[in-house]
Amino acid sequence: MSETKPKPPLASDYPYFVPISTRWMDNDVYGHVNNVTYYSYFDTAANHYLIREGGLDIHQGPVIGLVVESNCRYFAPLEYPEALRVGLRVDKLGNRSVTYGLAIFREGETQAAAQGQFVHVFVDRQTRRPAPLPEALRAALARIALGPVTH
Repeated sequence: MSETKPKPPLASDYPYFVPISTRWMDNDVYGHVNNVTYYSYFDTAANHYLIREGGLDIHQGPVIGLVVESNCRYFAPLEYPEALRVGLRVDKLGNRSVTYGLAIFREGETQAAAQGQFVHVFVDRQTRRPAPLPEALRAALARIALGPVTH
């Protein structure tokens, strides 16, 4: 039985993009961006959206998002120097959590070099107990939601 190789997602699958530039330190000894750096790009894009579009106050707001799960599939190597864009969408929006779908694209390309997903659980800043998403943040996330939205 042969397995079909997963196809890279397309830029059209993502409603929001954040520009990212590779850095010299992102390359590993093999001459390409190290696998763990992709997670940094994902985290940067999601938090950019939360802060800019959702009004998340990372310094004094009542809630913070904690990553509880993540994964990445690699399709093509990236290297320094390259201009990239990270596509972002919401695959699932709950009352206290969000599952992001992300993909990394070389500038000008429509097929992703990598595809990932991670889950934020929002918690009270002080108690670290799960807390409902603030309405403005929830509304911003709903705007890029492609999957189920729990009310």
